[in-house]
Amino acid sequence: MSTAGTTTVPSAQGGTTTPHTLWHHPAARKLLLLAAVTAAVAPFAAARWGSGAWPHALTVDLAGPLGRVNDWIIDNRDSHWLFLYFFGHISNAIVVSVRAVYVVLLALGWAGVTAGAALLAWRLAGVRAGVTALASFAVCGLLGMWVPTMRTLALMIVAVAASVAVGALLGLAAGLSERTFRALRPVLDTMQALPAFAYLLPVVLVFGIGVAPAVLATVVYAAPPMARLTALGLRGTDKGVLEAVDSLGATARQRLLTARLPLARRELLLGVNQSIMMALSMAVIASVIGADGLGDRVYQALSTVDVGSALTAGIPIVLLAIVLDRSTAGVASPRRLWAGVPQGGTGGHNRPPGRTRTVTTWVASIAVVVTAGRLVGTTWPDGWTVTIAGPVNRAKDWMVDHLYSGIPGIGGTADAAAHYTAWILDPLRSGLQALPWWGALPLVAALAWLIGTWRTALTATVSLAAIGVLGRWEPAMDTLSQVLAAVVVTLVLGVLIAVAAARSDRVERLLRPVLDVFQTMPQFVYLIPVVALFGVGRAPAAAAAIVYALPAVVRIVDQGLRQVDPSAMESARSLGATGGQQLRQVQFPLARPQLLLAVNQAVVLVLSVVIIGGLVGGGALGYEVVFGLAQGDLATGLMAGTAIACLGLMLDRVTQPTKEAN
Repeated sequence: MSTAGTTTVPSAQGGTTTPHTLWHHPAARKLLLLAAVTAAVAPFAAARWGSGAWPHALTVDLAGPLGRVNDWIIDNRDSHWLFLYFFGHISNAIVVSVRAVYVVLLALGWAGVTAGAALLAWRLAGVRAGVTALASFAVCGLLGMWVPTMRTLALMIVAVAASVAVGALLGLAAGLSERTFRALRPVLDTMQALPAFAYLLPVVLVFGIGVAPAVLATVVYAAPPMARLTALGLRGTDKGVLEAVDSLGATARQRLLTARLPLARRELLLGVNQSIMMALSMAVIASVIGADGLGDRVYQALSTVDVGSALTAGIPIVLLAIVLDRSTAGVASPRRLWAGVPQGGTGGHNRPPGRTRTVTTWVASIAVVVTAGRLVGTTWPDGWTVTIAGPVNRAKDWMVDHLYSGIPGIGGTADAAAHYTAWILDPLRSGLQALPWWGALPLVAALAWLIGTWRTALTATVSLAAIGVLGRWEPAMDTLSQVLAAVVVTLVLGVLIAVAAARSDRVERLLRPVLDVFQTMPQFVYLIPVVALFGVGRAPAAAAAIVYALPAVVRIVDQGLRQVDPSAMESARSLGATGGQQLRQVQFPLARPQLLLAVNQAVVLVLSVVIIGGLVGGGALGYEVVFGLAQGDLATGLMAGTAIACLGLMLDRVTQPTKEAN
């Protein structure tokens, strides 16, 4: 028997039943509590501060203090001891390091660098990685981009080395101390969530324009992955191994060097890999503040909508990313990890056979590479280059002529952009901006609490409220509308493509190089053809964000569908389930963690292109950050960047479930 608002559950003995009200359901209990609090507080808040957008009485004006800081830095940058004897020495050390690496690369010559990269990749990750490195550096030369490639490589070597060192130290402190881990976690969250353009401005104010601020900005962006993975590896060390080491009387230093660090080797190498990829993604952004090389070529091509020149400089960046990714990922593979473990024990007297021969081979190979480089020449021969800018621009012009206006009666990309803006972006923006602030806060709290804990809900709510306190409520709602619309399109396309890839190995093999290119291509390169096809506005910004986020969604969903238990699939087929039924009733439910991760990554990656979209008419917070950087306005740029970071933190909490959730 059941009554309204209750359910009856049969008892184990088959006799009586136990009634359960909605209050006993965790999700319903959370919603009821939030509804009760909102009903009690909302009328008072609306009467006291009004409805609609965030009330001006609850904002804090930071423009004055930040403006005074900005003026003080400008007035004292050339005379104060802090800049002359502290920041000045840091800047000089970075410039000297980058210049030294660049001189070494030039001294090796094009043949020496190419052969050395191939040899190093081969020794680290195998023959296939060596061939990839050889072909990649050869293509950089054939495109006429050898000197810019060497400049970018020199900058990246110094930036990655600094990122790995800083990240490893932070991760070591966080992995060995729970208190340090809790203190560093919000710092790392902010470093990763704060858009790169937002901290370019304070770096430029302190260090000026040039190589030093470019390296420092890259370090801030690329160090957090290394820190996170180092802490993860150290904190995940097998407790049984640590107890065994302690029983042998090892000191804390010996325990770290002989147990924790060796067992965390895979996470450490993955951290290096991720720092490299993050640093390369900053190549173009760093060019905005004076970093020379490939990024500067791409950035200059954007101002003239020269797709051919941008692609010519963008391809070497992609190739560098692929070579470094394959090499470092190969070192972190289980096969390579076990191959490096001595088979006769771990003591110093059990040296693996062939160690002396290996060292001799390395010394001889390096000598041959240096000699070959000096004999052949420094830079790539001018006669061995191929120009692709002309054909690419002609192909772009053809696409614009035939796709921009499209077929009469049907329309083209311009009409699609107009419809997307008028039918999706405008209504969504109007709805979010019309949502009363006292209603938006409990709505976000409800979404975060349903998939997480009360701490998750509190973090999301405080992040959204911080945007209002900064006085960026309406532009933040505009940005949020663009992000949500782009995420929906990204997820729909990503799931459809991933399903096709998961069902066919041939499709997966064909997609892999395409996804590699799209995932490593600089974000600026996307903007040029997108602007040519869609014009200027919020639609091209959304298109660039979709292209940038799509590869990660496809990879994650494809991996999740492929990892479904084969026995579950076989059981579904034996019961006569169709392909669609297997997908909906077996694969999607069992791949739920990967699907949720795909949603989270789509949100994060789309949001990371918001500022880039501000360059092509995206407006809102992205435009404010770009404006602040262009005008040297620390207050506008930093406050808008902080608002984007808060928006990213809020979206992360409402899209990423926690294990502690009931």
